[in-house]
Amino acid sequence: MGMVKLIEPKDTGELALMKSLLDGNNIPYFVQNEHFGSLYGGATCIVMVHHSDLDRAGTLMGELLKDESGPLAG
Repeated sequence: MGMVKLIEPKDTGELALMKSLLDGNNIPYFVQNEHFGSLYGGATCIVMVHHSDLDRAGTLMGELLKDESGPLAG
């Protein structure tokens, strides 16, 4: 099976962190519309991963989002 949607980062900082986590865990990914948004504003980036990596990548993103909403966030 091909690539599937993992997550839509809310901004470029979050995207950079997500890419770093995926790179650090050797999970191949593709960012759809990564540079389109900077040209036209408002375009949503979508991080895509291979179907076989979806569970592992989803766990990583879940940990990231949990950390962002924790007591030290905001």
